[in-house]
Amino acid sequence: MRVLLTEDDTDLLLAVSTSLRGAGLAVDTAADLPAADLALAVNSYDCAVFDRMLPTGDALGYVRERRHAGWPVPVLFLTARDTPADVVAGLGIADDYLVKPFDMAELVGRVLSLCRRTPAPAVPAVLRCGDLELDPGRREARRAGALLTLTRREFAVLRLLMERHPAAAERAELLRQVWDELVNPASNVLEVQIAQLRRKLRQPPMIHTVRGTGYRISPGRP
Repeated sequence: MRVLLTEDDTDLLLAVSTSLRGAGLAVDTAADLPAADLALAVNSYDCAVFDRMLPTGDALGYVRERRHAGWPVPVLFLTARDTPADVVAGLGIADDYLVKPFDMAELVGRVLSLCRRTPAPAVPAVLRCGDLELDPGRREARRAGALLTLTRREFAVLRLLMERHPAAAERAELLRQVWDELVNPASNVLEVQIAQLRRKLRQPPMIHTVRGTGYRISPGRP
């Protein structure tokens, strides 16, 4: 599950994002509304947490505009604005409202609860490439009929490669979709996952390096 956290207090941003990641969530962070807007344009989220008073304005109005446009992602306001009128206004737009100072365990619990509210997407069709078959609904992958034992991230990488087939999946996109912003772009975590996938897919090889771009999955030669 993936969360967007928008908070301009850098110490609080670090503390909250660390706690959410410790609960198994992928977390992207933003310090203001333009940064949050950019993140929402390129990623899908199961929940969004907003401080109300940000350098670029009150997040209440921003979330209200998105709601009017049909944005369904559950939102929690994390704010020092604690008057009854503030709470009522916030809950009229968002799904939850937590006043600072707060208990970190309570915040994590509320975010997890909101993530579970996200409607389950329609089960996508089974993806196929040569003798490789991936069923996102069942979270199963088979090659030549044999079930593959994949980790969560290996499955996510393989799924993105198959969704992009016959085109290549860019390295930056794979890092962004499968990990979160915490990963260093220079890290070799993707290369490690690719090497493990290649081993598990066995011969003949299906995952090919596209120099300067990323990786392509293909039943034959690249």
